[in-house]
Amino acid sequence: MRQPSPTSDAVTFHCATTMSLKDSVDVDAVARVGLEKLGYKQEMTRSRGLVHILFMTLAIMAVPYGLAAPIATSLVGGGPAVMIWGWILVSILTQTLALSLAEICSKYPTSAGAYYWCYRLGSPHTRVLASWINGWLTVVGVWTIALSVTFGTAQLIVAGAGIYHPEWIATAWQTYLIFLGVTAVACLFCLFFNKHLPAVDIICACWTGLGIIVILICVSVKAAAGRHSISFALGHFDASYSGWTPGWSFFIGTLPPAYTYSAIGMITNMAEEVHNPSEILPKAITWSIPIGTLSGIVFLLPILFTLPDIETLLQVSSGQPIGVMFTLIMGSKAGGFGLWFIVFGIGMFCAISISCAASRATWAFARDKAIPFHQLFSKISPYLDDVPVNALLLSTVIQILLGLIYLGSTAAFNAFVGVAVMCLGASYAMPVAMSLMNARRDMHDAPFNLGRFGTVINAVAVLWIMFAMVLFSMPAVIPVTRVSMNYASVVFVGFGAISAVWYLINGRFHYTGPPIPEESAASSESNRSTSPLQG
Repeated sequence: MRQPSPTSDAVTFHCATTMSLKDSVDVDAVARVGLEKLGYKQEMTRSRGLVHILFMTLAIMAVPYGLAAPIATSLVGGGPAVMIWGWILVSILTQTLALSLAEICSKYPTSAGAYYWCYRLGSPHTRVLASWINGWLTVVGVWTIALSVTFGTAQLIVAGAGIYHPEWIATAWQTYLIFLGVTAVACLFCLFFNKHLPAVDIICACWTGLGIIVILICVSVKAAAGRHSISFALGHFDASYSGWTPGWSFFIGTLPPAYTYSAIGMITNMAEEVHNPSEILPKAITWSIPIGTLSGIVFLLPILFTLPDIETLLQVSSGQPIGVMFTLIMGSKAGGFGLWFIVFGIGMFCAISISCAASRATWAFARDKAIPFHQLFSKISPYLDDVPVNALLLSTVIQILLGLIYLGSTAAFNAFVGVAVMCLGASYAMPVAMSLMNARRDMHDAPFNLGRFGTVINAVAVLWIMFAMVLFSMPAVIPVTRVSMNYASVVFVGFGAISAVWYLINGRFHYTGPPIPEESAASSESNRSTSPLQG
C-alpha cells in the first residue's frame, strides 16, 4: 500500500489551515456587513467562537458560586426542598427568557443589546424614550451585578478566613479593602489580558466542571456531619426561619437561583467580538441554561444529603455560612478550606468575565451618546487590544463608589443585589414585551425563530420577570427590622429618577437613539405598520 509522504501531509495541513482561515475571514466579513446594516462600524476584533462565548456565559452564570454565596437565603426560605426544586423551577422559567432573547439577538446582533432592540421594535413615537429607559436599566444593571459579584467574592474571602480564624469578625472597612483587591484583579485582567480572556473562560469551564466533581466525591465520601435520607434531601421544608407563609417562603428561597441566572443576557454585549454572532450567540444563550441546570443539580444534591444543622449555619456571625458548612461536612478545616477554594476560584473567574461584559455595555451606550462625556467613554484604546479602557474604568469606579455605602449601612448596600436583578430583568423583558405587542411581526425573519411557540414562550418569560422583580423587592425575613428591610425597590426608583432627570437635562436634546440605515428603518416600519396595535 502506498503511504502518504510527509510533503503531501504538509500540503494537506496547509490547505486545511488556509481554508479554515478563509472561512473565518468570510464569516467575519459577513458579520461586518451585517453590523453596518444595523448602523455601526466594526471597531472590535472578532476573536470568539461558540466554545469561547458559551464558556463566557457559563463563567458569568457561575452556578456553584451563585448558589453557594447566598445559600443562607435558601436555608431561611425553607431548606433542602427549596434549594433543589426551586433551582429546577427557576431554570425552566429562565429557559423561556433565554429563548426569547436568543431570537431577538439573532436578528439584531450588536453590543448595544436590549436598548437597541427596544428602538427597533418600538413605535416611532416612543422608541427613543423606550431605548433611553432600557439603556439606563442595562448599564445600572451591569454595574450593580458586577458589584454584587466582586463584593460577594470579597465576603467569600472573609468566610474562608473564618475557617481557620473563627473568632475573627471582619469590620466593614476590612471587607471593603478586600473588595478593592478583588475589583483590582478583575480590572487588571480586563485591561492587560483582554486577548487571553477567551482562554481564561475555557480555564474557568474546566475549573468549574472539575470542581463540581471534586465536591461531589469529597462531600459524598466524608459526610462528617451525618447523612440524610432521600425524603430529607428532596423534601424537607421549614418556613419558620423566614416568618412568611409556606408558599411565599418557598419563593423567597428561590432568590439565589434567580440571582444566578440574572445576567444571562450580558453575553449579547460581546456580539461585536464574536464570529457569526447571529448563529453563535443564540446557541450560547440557549445552551447555557440546560448546562447550568445540570451542573447546579450535581452541585446541590451531595450537599443536601450531607447538610449540617441548618440552625447552626444560620447563626454564623458573618452571615456567610459556606466556610462553616464545608468544614462541618468534611470534618476538618483543611478539607473545608479546599472545597471553599473551589467556589472562591469560580467567583474570581466570574468577576473577570462579568467586568469585561459590563465594560462593553457601558462602551456601547456611550457610543450612542447616552452617557455624560460620551466622547471619552466610547473610545477604544489604540494601545491595548480591543479594550474600551475608559468605559471599563468608569464601570470599575462606579462599583468602588457604590461599595462605600457598605461602610454606612449593610442593609442599604445589600439592596444593590436586588436592584441588579430588577434592572437587568426589566431590560430583558422590555424588548420581549414590545415584540409581543407587535404580534411578533418583526421576528418572522429572525435566523433563530421560535415559530408557533414564540408567543407562549415570550409571554411566560415576561410574566416570570415581572414576578421576579416583585420577589426581589420583598424582605427575606419578617417581621421587618431596620437591618432586614429590603431597600431594593427604593434604590431602583432612585436610579430611575436620576435617569429621568438626566434625560430632561441632556438626553432629549442629544440622544436620538441608535443609528439605523434607511433601508433597515423602512423594513421595521413596514413590519409594524401591519401590527394590530398601530392606529
